[in-house]
Amino acid sequence: MTDVAVAGGGLAGLVAARRLAADGHDVVVFEREETVGGRVRTRHEDGLTFDRGFQVLFTAYPAVQRELDLDALDLRSFAPGATIARAGKRSVLSDPFRNPRDGLETLFNREVRTADKLRTFRLQRELARTDPEAILDPSRPATTIREYLADRGFSKAYVERFAAPFYGGITLDRSLSTDSRVFEYTFKMLSAGKTVVPAEGMGAISEQLARRAKTAGARIETGRTVTAVEDGVELADERVDADAVVVATDPHTARELTGVESIPTGSKGCVTQYYTFDSYAELDTGRKLLLNAADGRPNQIAPLSTAAPEYAPEGTQLLSATFLGTQERSDEQLAAETREALSAWYPERDLGGLQLRHTDRIDFAQFPQPPGFRSELPDPDAPDGPVVLAGDYTRWCSIQGALESGRRAAELAGATLR
Repeated sequence: MTDVAVAGGGLAGLVAARRLAADGHDVVVFEREETVGGRVRTRHEDGLTFDRGFQVLFTAYPAVQRELDLDALDLRSFAPGATIARAGKRSVLSDPFRNPRDGLETLFNREVRTADKLRTFRLQRELARTDPEAILDPSRPATTIREYLADRGFSKAYVERFAAPFYGGITLDRSLSTDSRVFEYTFKMLSAGKTVVPAEGMGAISEQLARRAKTAGARIETGRTVTAVEDGVELADERVDADAVVVATDPHTARELTGVESIPTGSKGCVTQYYTFDSYAELDTGRKLLLNAADGRPNQIAPLSTAAPEYAPEGTQLLSATFLGTQERSDEQLAAETREALSAWYPERDLGGLQLRHTDRIDFAQFPQPPGFRSELPDPDAPDGPVVLAGDYTRWCSIQGALESGRRAAELAGATLR
């Protein structure tokens, strides 16, 4: 008999386990994979670091500040802003107050009008004064990101050349049909903090949460699949009785285990490829993302080893390119598209040494978040009995959502035990 069984060892499950164990409860986590982390994992191969798709951490997220030891993660940061790229043309759009070095380039950037730059700075100041939870309040009117930007007077050029590829990368939705409150929240966080990756890869976040859960007293068993939850959990080879259960699996599995129909099971996918090339061909984007202002193939390219030198051996550069949605084209065909895009953006450079090293095809990276989606998400205590849900699908698609849902699940499970 245990106090709490946690099904799933992703970010939400690990936070819930640590908090419940720290409160003195007997807690065991069952994770079906051989490693913890769920969607936040990293593999290391030939001195290269491959995160599971392109992922970053926003340090300003409240739950990140609360649940993680950021100093211990040895963080490496991307530069604010981005390089907007299309055939034969590259231009910088950055925050001159946070990145003065790019101030002149931003000022004279003709891809984005001066009026749009002023609207961007005005929106930063406005959102800086707004409480994060108030932004996500489901009772607030919501529209799409595209409509929100148009209502605020942003030009079509700004939307297509910057917002579509930049927020397409965040929401996996280049059409900008995602709820505008997601835009407001992430825009505020981007302005308030840094965009980072741990030196050892994003999987270091999951590993830290697992260590902290174990230190608090929780047990973590990997390679263990929960097949049912009722008065505890059932696994393939045994039943574990528990006074409370936290279901912290992926949404599809959570719906199967709990029968809660409001758990969203729609999906948005992507394909991220990793490439190496010689350091002599270094691109001039520095630690800023390259945004495809033309056609989204790929949507964006990230200079990983420039931002985090530990991601590749000395003398080698590591890039990632992300294609939105599921892709029927082969790995080699997608890599050819990336080479073509880079060659068009950098006609003066020899990029022939670009070599495909790894491909991640991620069918489920996020669930759809159309305007008003939060009012349709399940409450954490929606399942019958002493069962609670923990997952970003109870909040919104983000590391913030996952970490916060773990905290909330721990509170509800703890109340059941008391």
